[in-house]
Amino acid sequence: MKRSTSENKSRDEHVDTSSVRPSRTIYNQTKFHLKTKPMKNQSFFANELIALLISITLILAACSSPTREKTDPVEANIKMYTHTWDQIINRGKLNLFNDSNFTKDVVMHTNPDIRGITKAREYYANYLDGFSKITFTIKDVFGQGDKLVKHWNFSGVHTGVFFSIPATGKTVSIDGVTLVRMSNGKIAEERDFFDNLDFMAQLGLMPAPGK
Repeated sequence: MKRSTSENKSRDEHVDTSSVRPSRTIYNQTKFHLKTKPMKNQSFFANELIALLISITLILAACSSPTREKTDPVEANIKMYTHTWDQIINRGKLNLFNDSNFTKDVVMHTNPDIRGITKAREYYANYLDGFSKITFTIKDVFGQGDKLVKHWNFSGVHTGVFFSIPATGKTVSIDGVTLVRMSNGKIAEERDFFDNLDFMAQLGLMPAPGK
């Protein structure tokens, strides 16, 4: 009886053990799945984060890379024009009357008109020879298309021969306006407007207006 009981007990333990194993297997499988699901989520979020970082890097690179802005032709003409005349009048660089800055058939509307680079250079040489302490100031300049308008002031002391006029020692300061036509980035045509009577009066060559 004892043996039988022992055998039954052994069988019972065997049965009990076998009945527990499936539940452990299910638990282990469940535990395995619980562990793997977060890994999949982590991988997904990691990929999303990498993609986001790459996008931000590309955007920052695009923003920091130099962009080539189109040059405004009017602004380019103004820059070239003002620099050229500043160098010619204020610094006496008559050699800037060349085919890099002026068209070969440039026209200066005076009385009579001056045509060509050589004639224009000879004309403005009278100002540089006739005056000292020259200050040429462009007060304002603006433009549209190939046209420019400048408001200027010329001042200096008449200490040399100016268009055959002997030195008077007089100091002059005259305002004027110039209409300009540019062509392919070069000065092609100019027409000056200023009070010539006031200019002559300041030189002492005629009475001041109104006197």
